[in-house]
Amino acid sequence: MSQQSNSLSQLALQKFKKDFWGVFSFGFIILVGLVSIFAYVIAPDNSEYANQMHLSIHSKRPGFSVEMLTISQDSEIEQSVFSKVFFGKKIQDTEIPITAYSVENNTLTYTEYASDGLEGMTKSLDLKDASASDIISNKTFLFGTDKYGRDLLSRTLVGARISFFIGFIAVFISLVIGIFMGSVAGYFGGRVDAIIMWFINVSWSIPTLLLVIAITLALGKGFWQVFIAVGLTMWVEVARVVRGQVMGVKEMQYVTAARALGFNDFRIITKHILPNIMAPVIVISAANFAAAILIESGLSFLGIGAQPPMASWGAMIKDHYNYIILGKPYLALIPGFCIMSLVMAFMLMGNALRDALDVKS
Repeated sequence: MSQQSNSLSQLALQKFKKDFWGVFSFGFIILVGLVSIFAYVIAPDNSEYANQMHLSIHSKRPGFSVEMLTISQDSEIEQSVFSKVFFGKKIQDTEIPITAYSVENNTLTYTEYASDGLEGMTKSLDLKDASASDIISNKTFLFGTDKYGRDLLSRTLVGARISFFIGFIAVFISLVIGIFMGSVAGYFGGRVDAIIMWFINVSWSIPTLLLVIAITLALGKGFWQVFIAVGLTMWVEVARVVRGQVMGVKEMQYVTAARALGFNDFRIITKHILPNIMAPVIVISAANFAAAILIESGLSFLGIGAQPPMASWGAMIKDHYNYIILGKPYLALIPGFCIMSLVMAFMLMGNALRDALDVKS
């Protein structure tokens, strides 16, 4: 039995490897996962939430470069390496975009950057023991800057963390609840099925966004509350699919044989029924991942999703959607393209896994 199971798993793996788009999507998802975990190591702006604001250079186009003056504070915040890598660096330094500077008698005279053809203010700074090259550097914004003058590339990389993990955690919660409820209802039937289906139909009748808002308001605004709220609204669809599949499979001969051998209900469900109905569950999980990102975007739009200054792709679209008609559509299109790419990758991988795990093919 073990050798047969291993051979079926190897056969499914071989079929999956032959699907180019499935393998490519899996690699892309792994890449996005690594980027989301180590975003602060990769991002040009490694401050907490990539929240370094420069209002004078707001809404600049991709590739914009400017000289940046960095004024350091005397006191430093103690922070561990782990905290810097995974939660960003707590920065007290002040960054000032400048257009010109000169040094005379150890005094730096600089002109602040001003947009829209205006002339910035000229100020002076005592260099003390430092040189101009130590505190002035040329900074390039590959994706441009947002409406607050923050590095859009850094915000996109850091924002991948919420959009990526909200999909995983929400789908995990929905699978745990949905598979349990659906398998119990489909296997035992009768009054148990009627009670669970009543509960499912009541939950199904409530609009998803309205239910998420209610759960979020009950749990409070925050990072983990959004994950839990989205997950608790997506289990119904999983439960309905699992229930229907279990009702069709429980009358098969191998299930009857398992009962004749004296196996208990738990073993029959987990060892004999669920492994044979996972193909549609995998596909619906991929679709739920897409739905989780879109729900998070809607919550961010309403102001009850990821809270500022936390970066998320949905919040970035919400902040800049009106720039589409103002000649700067990239501010909303870049995070939108990221969402589209990640959702498409999960859909393609889900389809590839469905074909690979289909026992009838």
